[in-house]
Amino acid sequence: MSLRPALLPAVCLLALGACSRTGELDPAGGIRVARSACPAVGVPAFTGDVTLFDPPSSRDARAIDVVATITNLRTSCNDADQGPDVVATTTFDVQARRRDTAGAREVVLPYFVTIVRGGNVVVAKRISRVALNFAPGQDRASTTAVGTSTVTRAAATLPESVREQIMKKRKAGREDAAVDPMSEPGIRAAVARASFELLVGFQLTPDQLQYNATR
Repeated sequence: MSLRPALLPAVCLLALGACSRTGELDPAGGIRVARSACPAVGVPAFTGDVTLFDPPSSRDARAIDVVATITNLRTSCNDADQGPDVVATTTFDVQARRRDTAGAREVVLPYFVTIVRGGNVVVAKRISRVALNFAPGQDRASTTAVGTSTVTRAAATLPESVREQIMKKRKAGREDAAVDPMSEPGIRAAVARASFELLVGFQLTPDQLQYNATR
């Protein structure tokens, strides 16, 4: 299934940086920046679980039918390769519990995989589905699902001019010695443009999203 441009609900509050150890001084007086072209991976707020009710219009605790949760994200990324694209694949578990254990049952739930750039720009979104199969008499079921992102390596790489500004030597006593390069809007914007996130979560209806946000 191909990725297509899409909008993500405003609850996509998770903004994970792709840089580590940013802001530490190196022995030469520069700023040490250890960053990866791989996207940060996470679950946006309020989308990591879903509750189904029976009847669907009820929100009474006694009407809870199935509860499912996304957990145990595991990611592989080809950052060490030098190909034109950076491909990250995230495998995660979906665990569910049902109220009525009579008979076998399959529950199919939609989930999204979204690529976000700079913390707030949705580059692409894909909707997939995961099936959970409850055995007769069992109240729990689990399965695995996968999300993949592909980003051009050039887009996820800081321009050399920006790297030079961040890494340049700063001598003690000079005015720029105490200035964090990341405080400059141009540098901060360049780092944001080169930072991507792979976000996965359940594709919720407005009512389901409201339930998660207000319960």
